[in-house]
Amino acid sequence: MVQNTSQASKRLDFVKDDIQQLKDDHLYQELVSFSGKQGTEITIDGKKVLNFSANNYLGLTDHPTIVKAAKQAIDDYGVGAGAVRTIIGTMDIHQELERRLAAYKHTEATLTLQSGFTANMAAIPPIMGEGDAIISDALNHASIIDAVRLTKGVTKKIYQHADMNDLETQLKATKSARRRLVVTDGVFSMDGDLAPLPDIVALCEQYDAVLMVDDAHASGVFGKNGRGTTDHFNLNGRVDIQVGTLSKAIGSVGGYVASTQAMRDLMINKARPLLFSTSHPPSVVMSCLAAIDLLEKDSSLIDKLWYNTRYFKAGMKNIGLPADSESPIVPVIVGESEKAQELSRRLFEEGIYVRAIVYPTVAMDKARVRVMINATHTQAQLDRAIETFQKVGKELGLI
Repeated sequence: MVQNTSQASKRLDFVKDDIQQLKDDHLYQELVSFSGKQGTEITIDGKKVLNFSANNYLGLTDHPTIVKAAKQAIDDYGVGAGAVRTIIGTMDIHQELERRLAAYKHTEATLTLQSGFTANMAAIPPIMGEGDAIISDALNHASIIDAVRLTKGVTKKIYQHADMNDLETQLKATKSARRRLVVTDGVFSMDGDLAPLPDIVALCEQYDAVLMVDDAHASGVFGKNGRGTTDHFNLNGRVDIQVGTLSKAIGSVGGYVASTQAMRDLMINKARPLLFSTSHPPSVVMSCLAAIDLLEKDSSLIDKLWYNTRYFKAGMKNIGLPADSESPIVPVIVGESEKAQELSRRLFEEGIYVRAIVYPTVAMDKARVRVMINATHTQAQLDRAIETFQKVGKELGLI
């Protein structure tokens, strides 16, 4: 490899210092690559391990029906859409997916985006501006935080996580705003807890605030046939904007905003992620349609996901490790980043892949490994993971 000694590279030498600081603070992470399909057993650096870090809740990334639909789409439509949606990048199948998602979510319309991250970017700035107020849960996902930051001229308020008294305080404090938007995750990705959505809906209705719920980790997991937390809490028709993902339980990639037809029309005209990004390739669209078909017809994968979740949590509780969450996201919080990294490393050595989650993804003193349960984990795999957590947990003084 030729050593780059250009002046430009020398001017970037400060980056090396930043990297060293991350390493000194035990916050540095490298990309981990695996070979083969995303599944419950993967190969990393030639080592076969059980995978407990994937958002592949229902195992749809390699489901035969989904794979067949994606392959057929390439034959029928090619490998790309070739343009942004507003020029000539909208195929009939894009429109069909959005119609199906709207029916699935019990809303008037949906708009699909390239990711769940960009879905939040597309939903918030077009409807909020000068004189408005956005009130956001303190533990909301980074995509919500960034979308709020990018919205010009608004008053930004943060309420303590899931604290309804504080939310009401912020609603009262912003009563003079032209419009108010309350934003919350449906399922919080790091702790696996649910937003108290019935209470949030009641407050938004009382104070005439628009409510937006990001259901990335609830899509395909909660509600009838995986419709999300709005359906789970029987609040259909009372949540103004629902953001969902196609990248986790659905097994493909992308996000969507489910709301009114007027909201869809406005985003088509003002949402920058839509206006300046090429639309989903046909294989993605058709795989998502196939996944929606599967979910609407059969809930057995969701039922298995929840069986596995209950089984794993009970096993972790029996060995003395906390497994308190309301979802298939099971955080094992150890506090210090160095300890979380060590726990992840030792689990890997024993054949269990669980990624350490450290600052800035979580608070500095809340480092953890985050176990993600999938429907396709076998009972033997769950037992092995529990036994390994017991062995390594004792070694590191966690038990």
